[in-house]
Amino acid sequence: MDQKTFIKLKNLRQTLHQYPEVSGEEKETAKRILEFFEQLQPDQVIKNLGGQGLAFVYEGKEKGPTSLYRCELDALPIVERNDINHKSTLLGKAHLCGHDGHMAIISGLGLSLDQQRPQKGRVILLFQPAEETGEGAAAIVNDPKFKQITPDYAFALHNLPGYDKHQIIIKKNAFAAASTGMILRLKGRNAHSAHPEAGNSPAIAMSKIIVALERLPDAMKRFTLVTVIYAKLGEIAFGTTPGEATIMATLRAFENETRDLLVTYAKKLCVQIAEEYDLEISFEFTEEFAATHNDPDAWEYGNEAAKKLKLRTKHIRLPFRWSEDFGLFSSHTKTLLFGLGSGRNQPQLHENNYDFPDEIIPSGVSMFREIINQIHN
Repeated sequence: MDQKTFIKLKNLRQTLHQYPEVSGEEKETAKRILEFFEQLQPDQVIKNLGGQGLAFVYEGKEKGPTSLYRCELDALPIVERNDINHKSTLLGKAHLCGHDGHMAIISGLGLSLDQQRPQKGRVILLFQPAEETGEGAAAIVNDPKFKQITPDYAFALHNLPGYDKHQIIIKKNAFAAASTGMILRLKGRNAHSAHPEAGNSPAIAMSKIIVALERLPDAMKRFTLVTVIYAKLGEIAFGTTPGEATIMATLRAFENETRDLLVTYAKKLCVQIAEEYDLEISFEFTEEFAATHNDPDAWEYGNEAAKKLKLRTKHIRLPFRWSEDFGLFSSHTKTLLFGLGSGRNQPQLHENNYDFPDEIIPSGVSMFREIINQIHN
């Protein structure tokens, strides 16, 4: 990548960083991406895909497979604590996951395709909304417009702090975990705090559920993880005993089926404890992420690309415990999600002082370009 192109992508990335939008609100971000692609000439532009999503289609001269390259439009609802010139201008919103960098990489791929289209088949550049909430991929797939661009392969990357810059982190099969957010509510009966025996406080049941949920993975044969992330008991009223409680937990596994089994066991366990204390119980589930599964054929393309580019590659043994909305595409096509090292001393993703390192943009663009060359030339 020449210096002029790099500066162009760096400026785009830093502009996107200054004006972050959270899941479901990515209207201005999508507009900026559209403006960037106005100088290019994709064969088709699909707007409002699954919300604010965008797809840019590049057609080859001959018939062939369709491959899709995805990035994310959304930022996080977190206050940024960085001392940088391109710091977020919107308080409480920031690109602390590197989605601004991912967008710059896919935009760079657009610049490359403008110069050299695929020889055969189609290439789709997808800018997905609402990745952070686990809603965007489903909205894309369920949008009737998606039928126009259903891919044979789908590729994505995620920058990974803790690894050397430009390093490729790759794995066959399970790559990132399936997860879901569970919200359970207990309902008892209030009483005067001077006469607690007249009520039915959920306090003891709540305490038992918190301990039992986090110990539940010990009984599972495959990897699972339950993390209680929030709990609320009663109200701040010293004259009143609590009558209600809320517990929120994230449930994770490396396979969708194992996660679903974990959910079944968790619900059964909570119901048993609630019944023991004569409490009403209800459940709600949110932010569901499918496991990301790397297809062997798609993996081969990524692995060969890293080899050809002579990028240092790390073949990991265990999947990552975090989840990625890209996992839903694994249920519909052959997918590959790989990691791009963003520096050993980088703050971790979602930390309030994280900032995507611009110097790894060319490596991301080159990886995708090389995959395209293998599939479409």
